[in-house]
Amino acid sequence: TTLFRIFNSWVAAFNVGLGVNGAYEVTVSGTPFNDAYRYVDWLLTVPLLLVELILVMKLPQKETVCLAWTLGIASAVMVALGYPGEIQDDLSVRWFWWAC
Repeated sequence: TTLFRIFNSWVAAFNVGLGVNGAYEVTVSGTPFNDAYRYVDWLLTVPLLLVELILVMKLPQKETVCLAWTLGIASAVMVALGYPGEIQDDLSVRWFWWAC
């Protein structure tokens, strides 16, 4: 599943160990962390959670359908527009995608 792929990507990207003072230290391994797994997961779960929230509110059917479509699509667009900003190294480009 996506959760295990995210976990495996994180495990490969970072080394976790005990430092000299006994506290955990996290260092970069050199293997890149794949952010795409996290965004694909969010692309599915965020709209579904919003739709579920609308359904448990027991609104009239017409209002429920309208809100579900509006918030479902808006949240999917929000997550999709966040990914290009996440993978940028240039801060000005990141700010552009943050403002979208």
